[in-house]
Parts: sequence; C-alpha cells; structure tokens
Amino acid sequence: MLYILALLIGVVAGLRAMTAPAAVAWGSYLGWLPVAGTWASFMGHWIAVGIFTILAIVELITDQLPSTPSRKVPQQFGARIISGAFAGAVIGATAGATVGGLVAGAIGAVIGTLGGAEARARLAASFGKDPPAAFIEDAIAIIGGLLIVAAVA
Repeated sequence: MLYILALLIGVVAGLRAMTAPAAVAWGSYLGWLPVAGTWASFMGHWIAVGIFTILAIVELITDQLPSTPSRKVPQQFGARIISGAFAGAVIGATAGATVGGLVAGAIGAVIGTLGGAEARARLAASFGKDPPAAFIEDAIAIIGGLLIVAAVA
C-alpha cells in the first residue's frame, strides 16, 4: 500500500512539481506522516512547510503564463522526476522504505508528466483555451496530494 501511495504522490509531482513536496510537508507538519526520527524529519518543520507552499503557489501562477515551457523539456521533466522521487522517499521513510518510495515516486512522476501533458492538451482543446484546463489540473493535483498524504496516516 505504501508503494502505491508513493507512486500516486509521484503522479501528483508529474502534474505539479512542487505540489507533491508541499503536500508531504503539510502532512508531516500536521502529524499525518510520522517522519520524526527519520532523515525526513525536517519536513515536519514550519519552515519546510512555508518554503514548499510558496514554491507550489509560484508554480501554480507561472504555469498559467503563455511563456511557460512544456513539461516534457528536459529541465521540466527532470525537475518533476526529482520532485516525485523526493516526495515518494518521504512517504517511504515513514515505514523505513526510503529507496522503494523514491523509486515508486520517480515512476509515478514519469507517468504523471507524460499522461498529464496529454490530458491537459485534450482539455485545452475542448475548452478552446488553456487556463480552464490548467485550473482543473491544479485542483486535481492539490486535492489528490492531500488525500494521498492523509491516506498514509
């Protein structure tokens, strides 16, 4: 079950790179993710919550800009994989399975990046413009990330 949740948080990272670490930071801070005593214990500190939340908000705003590069360009794709791997590793750390969580999170990020790009393109085409599709993607990523973290608890 833990690996499935790590995979799913990776999918969230594929949709929104910084939403996944923000979700695990909030989950750690609220005590939903028992990271105390692990390498990921810093995620439960209010500073980590603040940093990742600000980064997630900045990403949500900049993704609406017309100049935002495709998520499939190497830098964007790599950032999403790293973010998914990190968030998955934090989830894995709750059960002493950091490496398994890292791998599952990275795989989920690849799935979320490639599948999310295709889904967003189709949504944007059906709406005739991108902002409504981006809003739907944002809502799915935020709600999904929080539900995944809550499921670990």
